[in-house]
This record gives sequence, structure tokens and C-alpha cells, in this order.
Amino acid sequence: MKDTQAIIERVRRVNPDVQHLELAVDEALTRIKPGQSLLVRVAPFSAHFTEEHWDPYLREQWYPVNMVNNKLVIERPTGTRYEPGQIVNAMGLIGQPIRFRKTARTVLLLAYNTPPTALLMTIPWLLGNKIAVTLVLLGNAVDYGTQHLPPEVEVIRGSAGTEEQTLIWPNQVLTAGWADQVLVVVSKDDERLRFKRVMDLFENMRREVPKNYLFGVFQPTLACGIGACWCCALKMQGMEDKLVCTEGPAFDLTMMDLK
Repeated sequence: MKDTQAIIERVRRVNPDVQHLELAVDEALTRIKPGQSLLVRVAPFSAHFTEEHWDPYLREQWYPVNMVNNKLVIERPTGTRYEPGQIVNAMGLIGQPIRFRKTARTVLLLAYNTPPTALLMTIPWLLGNKIAVTLVLLGNAVDYGTQHLPPEVEVIRGSAGTEEQTLIWPNQVLTAGWADQVLVVVSKDDERLRFKRVMDLFENMRREVPKNYLFGVFQPTLACGIGACWCCALKMQGMEDKLVCTEGPAFDLTMMDLK
């Protein structure tokens, strides 16, 4: 874990709701892997500030989506203003890299009622290893603009309607059946409930969900990021609780207590 400073070098809007920040970071942060994140505070625009002026006082979790020319690319909503030259106080690396099967040839990424930001850094790595990627957007995520994603990514948008209907997408049995591994991210309002719905869906499609197949990427609010406060503890089946900040963010949903 390292506390360091980064500099915003470029701000680029990639769709009406999303902007990408290119951060100049030190060498330690360039070694970030898919699944890992940063806890950050952003300095105000003024050149004259003291420690208490950092915003927010508690850190935000930022998920990188790519690494370009040793610059870390961060995805943020367009509602927050950033400018080149702003200083970012970053603590990382948070969490463990997402591990993929050595035999994987097709990976399914699923975003349910939330943008797929936490999943996107897996895409360059997967495509670079000749692994096919399908991105399924469900619920509120259907409005996420994907024009900035690589054209090799197959994008499927789900249906609108009731909560149950939002978990339906075209050819879903075929899509789930072809996938060697599935990563899911859901809205933060009730992660356990939504991951339970996803688990139930895959059990109905496959009858039995094998281990190391269906993973939830958890995004709770992190207070410390080092496993000291236990605010991000998750209940597992027949084993000790696990911490998202040190052992996550991806957990095998078949091993979790989602009741």
C-alpha cells in the first residue's frame, strides 16, 4: 500500500455521461492490474491549499479502465469537474487482481443497474490474450454509451421493464453457456440482493453453477482500504468473512452467503 500523488494531464469526454481522466502516476501505480483500484482525494483548483482542503475528506474509490503510455485512465461521471494540472492524492493498490482461467476463451462481463466501469480494465488484458469479450448491460446500465470501447467487444443490451424483466437479454442461455467465466457488477444500493438475483438466474439457466465460473465484483464504500476497519467484510459459506479491500473485489458467488 502506497500513498502518492498523481497529476491529471488530460480530461476527455467519451460519451454524454462519462469522462476519462489521464493520470501521470509513479512507477508503483503503473503496475496496477484489472480488478485493483485506488482510494483518492482531489486537490481543489486553487494553487494555495492545505491538507484540510482535499475533497472529499473520506477518499473515493477510482477504478482504472486502461493504461495508455504509462498514463492511468480513470472513468468518472461528467457531473464532476476536473482540470488538467489538478493533483490527486492516491492510495493504492487496493484489492487483488482478477484471476482468469488459463483455458478461458470467452469471458462474459455483466453490469446490472450500474455502469460497467469496475469491469472495463479487464477488456484490454482479455483482448490482448485473444480472449473474446461480451459485455451485457442490464437495467440502468442499458443507457451506458459504449462507443469508446474496442470494436472487438460484443455489446448486448437487456430489456426494459420490471426488476425481473431487466435481467433478460437476447440469447442469454447461449451467451451464458459459451462463457468460460462471468464477472458481474451491480448497483451499490443492495449488492447482496442483486447478486442473489443474478445467482438465481444462472442457476435457472445452467441448473448448477460450477465453482470459479460466476464472480461478483463488489464495490462497498471503503473507509480504510487496508483491512483495519472491517467495514467491507462479506459473509462466506462455511468459512471466515472476507474483506473486499484486501481479498476482493471479485468473489466466487457460489462460495458466498447471499441469503
